[in-house]
Amino acid sequence: MKTLRHLIGLGVMAIAATAVAQSGRTYGPEDEGRRFDDGSRVVCRDVEVERSARDPNRVAGTAVGAVVGGLLGNQIGSGSGRKAATVGGAVAGGAIGRKVQGNQQEARGDRVIERRCERVWR
Repeated sequence: MKTLRHLIGLGVMAIAATAVAQSGRTYGPEDEGRRFDDGSRVVCRDVEVERSARDPNRVAGTAVGAVVGGLLGNQIGSGSGRKAATVGGAVAGGAIGRKVQGNQQEARGDRVIERRCERVWR
């Protein structure tokens, strides 16, 4: 039961880390060429993006992979080695689950060209 709580906690942390990585100021095509006092400017590019994915951040694959990896890691070792194997399994499983879901979405997804803008420093 305690191991299950740890695995759920790891899954929640993985989801939170994904949300933090996605946050930040966004710029649109109307900002293209805008210059800032620190010497940076907004540059826009056309990029190919996936439109049909219901889970673009691959949260489901990461969470399922972390749980399965943690359960498998828990079967290895004993004592504090078991805890380390559980955490290692959860991390590796999360990475593998994210990659597998990404590959499946890429194979099935529709691609469109979208204009994305970002702030660059020189």
